[in-house]
Formats: sequence, structure tokens, C-alpha cells
Amino acid sequence: MRAVQFSEFGGPEVLQIVEVPEPHAGPREIRVVVNACGVNPIDWKVREGMMGGDLPRGMGNEVAGVVDEVGDEVTDVTAGDEVFGPASNGAADFAVLSHWAHIPATLDFAGAAALPIAVETAARGLAELGVQPGETLLINGGAGAVGTVATQFAVDRGVKVIVTASERNWERLRAYGAEVTSYGDGLAERVRELAPGGVDRVFDMGPGGALPQLVELTGDPQRVLTISDFAGAAQAGVKGTGGSDSVRHWDALDHAATLIEQGKLTLPVQQTFPLEQVAEAERLSQEGHVSGKLVLLVD
Repeated sequence: MRAVQFSEFGGPEVLQIVEVPEPHAGPREIRVVVNACGVNPIDWKVREGMMGGDLPRGMGNEVAGVVDEVGDEVTDVTAGDEVFGPASNGAADFAVLSHWAHIPATLDFAGAAALPIAVETAARGLAELGVQPGETLLINGGAGAVGTVATQFAVDRGVKVIVTASERNWERLRAYGAEVTSYGDGLAERVRELAPGGVDRVFDMGPGGALPQLVELTGDPQRVLTISDFAGAAQAGVKGTGGSDSVRHWDALDHAATLIEQGKLTLPVQQTFPLEQVAEAERLSQEGHVSGKLVLLVD
């Protein structure tokens, strides 16, 4: 089968489409014919060697496709079902999944492939923060995929959400039920104007440097969680999440599918690329100005 791989660390130019053996479903696993594969920032970080690891290696951490193999002990899907979920080396013709959910009827393969990583990260962050209905949550730098999902998850459970983002994303975020303002200098003062009663918790996914202001807003570093500024977190006493010791919340995939069917969750796909243009998709992802998901189409 075809798969995207790289045999040396470096820029997008190291990515190649090569022939590799097909994977097969084991117990409690399924295999899918991949129709679409989401692109995530972790892809280029791994490709550039920031995470270490052996070579050669593939890429692609989330897929959507059609089930064609069902392993032992799997009872909730059959061959031919359309599903989405996290994958290892998912930028390929086939992928094996250990977690999955059925694709809502209103969603195409590209839209479904955009979901798994953002959904799990958003659900995990809200859970680790302990966000409760009636509270005020600040999401810093929340125009990307994780912030988009976290905003809608929180609004659905009765949380007041304030999101900092570039002005070009304000209209979209307001449509999800959030109040918005810009990030950067003076952030704390702008947020206080929107939340005179204070901020209960902060979910940080911004570019870095804002954690002291975010701690000031809550009055407690343990009420702030970051998925992006780990160096700053150590200095500010703020919690981080995303490491190998984090408990994953893949059960949120079914919840996301339900909200999509109810019209309460959407995650825009900014652009799709054929598998052969994976390097271009990676370049755009690495530039860091993506407001919707980038998705590879596998045919």
C-alpha cells in the first residue's frame, strides 16, 4: 500500500510516498480504507526531529474511512461502516484504529478526519481543568481546531466562554456562543471588561508568554492549563497536558458525533489536498496561521 514516510528529519521536502506492507486489525481493533487524514502541528514537529524517534517513520494521527477488517472482540462496527478516529501512520491507504466513532450522516470524510485530535484534546483539557456549568472560561489563542471544539463543548454545558483570537476569527467564534477579544499586551484588562465577575479557569493554547497574565486573572496557577507553552508553565506553576502520561479522552468522539447530529458542533475544514501534495499541506500547517483544519484526501 501507499504511505507517507520520511527517512531523515527535516522540512516538508523529506516527505515521500512509498510502498509499505499493509497493516491488519488485531483484537479490539479495526482496519479502515482511509479516505481522509487530518494534518496537525505535531506532524511537522515529529518530522523535524523535535520528538526524537527511529527512522523511517510515517505520519498522520487522525483518519476517516470505511471499515474493511474487524478484529476479535469488536462488536459495534461491521465491514462497510464509515468511521473516524485516531491512527498511527494514517496518511496511507489503510490504517488500524483502536478507538473510533461512526461518522454522522451530515459529515463527509474530510470533515470527520478533522475531528479526532481536536476533540480529544479539547475534552481532556476541559476535564483536567474541572470546568463546571455556570463558570467563566477563558480560552487563550482559541481560533484553531482545539479552541474551536473546546468553545462549543463548553458552551453546550452552560459555561460562559471568552476567547482571545485574531480579529479575522471573531465572527466565527461569536457564532459558537463565545465572547471574543484580542490577545497580546493588555489581555487581562480586556478580559476583565468582558468578565467583571472574574474568570474561573483558563485553557491556554496561545503562542506563549501570556501565562503570568492568565494566572493573574484566575488568582491560582492550578486553574490554568496549557497545551502550548510548556516552558512558561514550569516557571508559572501552571499545569500542562499532552505528554505520554496524560489520560486520553477518546470517549469524546461519540459525544462529538452526537453534538454534530444536533447541530451544536462544527469544525471548519480550511483546505483539502490530495495525498501527493502532503508537503504543501505541511508547509501551510507549519506557517501557523490556519483557522480551519487541513486535510489530506486519499483515493
